[in-house]
Amino acid sequence: QVQLVESGGGLVQAGGSLRLSCAASGRTLDTYAMGWFRQAPGKDREFVAAISGSGSFTNYVPSVKGRFTISRDNAKNTVYLQMNSLKPEDTAVYYCAKDRNSLASSREVNYDSWGQGTQVTVST
Repeated sequence: QVQLVESGGGLVQAGGSLRLSCAASGRTLDTYAMGWFRQAPGKDREFVAAISGSGSFTNYVPSVKGRFTISRDNAKNTVYLQMNSLKPEDTAVYYCAKDRNSLASSREVNYDSWGQGTQVTVST
């Protein structure tokens, strides 16, 4: 069983940056893809970004492409989401998740372990 703990959320002005971290324990993650999802108030949870087990392939939702970067440090068992040029519509709880395999899927059903989430609030 893997435990995922997100950190790095907070309040930032539009145009600012945040870096989210997801630290894993209980299992090494280098053979699994990892993803970030988010859920805004009153909305369904949506895919944000994913990275393959090796880190060689990434996948992004179009609305964050060019602004967000997902990366991983398998030696530290940690996944990151660098968020730049933040917009108010990026406001949400951000969740880290582990995929069942090594592909960077955007499908929530492929993910079997989830963190508790970290709040990101972008003000105008």
